[in-house]
Amino acid sequence: MLKEDFDSLTPGRAFSRRDFVRTGVGTGFAAAVLPTLAQTTITTDARGLAVGEVMVPVGDVRMPAYVARPEGRTGAPVVLVVSEIFGVHEYIADTARRFAKLGYFAIAPELFVRQGDPMSYGELARLLSEVIAKVPDAQVMADLDAAVAWARGEGADTSKLGITGFCWGGRITWLYAAHNPALKAGVAWYGRLVGDTNALQPKHPLDVAAGLHAPVLGLYGGADTGIPLDTVDKMKTALARGGAASRQSQFVVYPDAPHAFHADYRPSYRKQAAEDGWTRCVAWFRSHGVG
Repeated sequence: MLKEDFDSLTPGRAFSRRDFVRTGVGTGFAAAVLPTLAQTTITTDARGLAVGEVMVPVGDVRMPAYVARPEGRTGAPVVLVVSEIFGVHEYIADTARRFAKLGYFAIAPELFVRQGDPMSYGELARLLSEVIAKVPDAQVMADLDAAVAWARGEGADTSKLGITGFCWGGRITWLYAAHNPALKAGVAWYGRLVGDTNALQPKHPLDVAAGLHAPVLGLYGGADTGIPLDTVDKMKTALARGGAASRQSQFVVYPDAPHAFHADYRPSYRKQAAEDGWTRCVAWFRSHGVG
């Protein structure tokens, strides 16, 4: 995560200051990606939706989150949308609106709020060391639980709960599938599967693979230089030795796709793989009781 986020950024168009003015969660783009940002490919309108920033209470912290849901509807199934290291910016908000258009209550919490604002960092190395490396996995799990509880209080049907995440959020998707017994399904987009452990990150997806509470669909790129395919093979082996949810988990590897192939605002975007992955993501949720 980290290295793969560097690798997926290549020279692109120039940006003015107004391109990265942040007026709230779900707006703008992180300063660190702007020098190499590609033209955004997909824009999802908010017609028929209730969208915007909310504050989710987590103990004495008020965690910002972007929410998109069908307007005037209660009982919608819930999808947690977990961002990359760049936080909840326009791409993540647009992804939430795509789910909402399909009838989901989509909530994208800003999981870095205690450590800093990832949008404000112009240097990836500083963002990684000063914010991302300081975020405890246990804190993230508790924040996601709080987002689910908040959605329940807003009339969403949290008995139909899914999670999806991208890069950093892909790793978190695997961990949350091992954390929350109420989860029905997860979809992890190119999340790291192995790594060094420490007090803040005591386990990685490979370490929890055998104990998943919900099946996860892993969508990965065969040309991803940051996630070697042998780690995917190790994960498959570990999943096969686990319980029912672990054994039901699957991988789809797109041979020519790089890291961040779904990120339509970056040069790494690959339309065919992204669209196929999205179709599989939605079908996975629906086939496992989310929707």
